[in-house]
Amino acid sequence: MTTPGAAGGTTPPAAVLFDMDGTLVDTEVLWWETAHEVAAGLGHPLSDADAPEVVGRAVADTAAHLIEVTGGAAAELPRVAAELTASFFGKVDAGAPLRPGAAALLAALEAARVPFALVSASPRSVVDAVVAGSLAGVAFAFTLSADDTVRTKPHPDPYMAAATRFGVPASACVAVEDSPDGTASAHAAGCAVLVVPSLLPVEPARGRTFARSLEEVDLGVLGDCLRRPDPEIRGPKRA
Repeated sequence: MTTPGAAGGTTPPAAVLFDMDGTLVDTEVLWWETAHEVAAGLGHPLSDADAPEVVGRAVADTAAHLIEVTGGAAAELPRVAAELTASFFGKVDAGAPLRPGAAALLAALEAARVPFALVSASPRSVVDAVVAGSLAGVAFAFTLSADDTVRTKPHPDPYMAAATRFGVPASACVAVEDSPDGTASAHAAGCAVLVVPSLLPVEPARGRTFARSLEEVDLGVLGDCLRRPDPEIRGPKRA
């Protein structure tokens, strides 16, 4: 049985689970700027070598990394994490643009009555600010933040929790991600993953479909992800 609106008769996912930063909202650059400022205050010039510990990572992970590379004490973790959170919140609260194609895709899912949720590694305060601002009016079934599971990305817990809340197997869900850690989290949970990379490349693997932009994604593409294809690039090639 297919759901109306699924292109080519493709059965749509039981639920679509969206990452937030860098996937729906262009906040990864803001997070990098935040980490750069806090790192500079600690005497560490942030570079590309730090990117795997910053992009797509939870606040606590980035704070721990900055403390480690600057030789700081573990007791400084709460202070550095709080500084990162406050600075990032201020930037996000000032407004962050949606990623290209995000609004149209979310509207198409709502029109087709395909349920979707937000699964983020950002703190609850940041998630709520973005949902009330850049994503205002979007009909998420629920939102999950880094504060809502014992472990956040790259562990599978957030996506497993989201599937459980929907009452469906993770294998029936498509996660939409942009970062290596987020992709690893969704993949480990058993979701099919649609990867739309932003700042960092994501390694191909079976069960991961790649798109250059959400502008290339529709209900048919999301349904196709459930076939667990070998890695492929969706959408027209660009010069």
